[in-house]
Amino acid sequence: MSSENPRFMRILVFFDLPVVKKEQRKIYTRFRNFLLKDGYYMLQFSVYVRICRGRDTIEKHLNRLKLSVPAKGSVRYLLITDKQYNNMGFLVSKPKVVKKLKKKNADQLVLF
Repeated sequence: MSSENPRFMRILVFFDLPVVKKEQRKIYTRFRNFLLKDGYYMLQFSVYVRICRGRDTIEKHLNRLKLSVPAKGSVRYLLITDKQYNNMGFLVSKPKVVKKLKKKNADQLVLF
């Protein structure tokens, strides 16, 4: 990677932290606020992404992330290029259509 033309990359952070107790929710909120203050934005629940320019910036933000990881729970990250990120698809499910059954009254008798 040339230092004159650094590549843009993305850091995706996936996390699953316990939130049952009040103290756990505080830890979750503290971690989430760290991500937001460090330039990440929410892609979907518990998935945050940040754009970085060059390897040095990636290393800097990964070091910050490692220092902020809570003691309990699971935090993962994935490095991808900007081109890979832009190829991401977006799927939304359609609401299920429930067929309404026509009510049949007891007085409707079918004769064969």
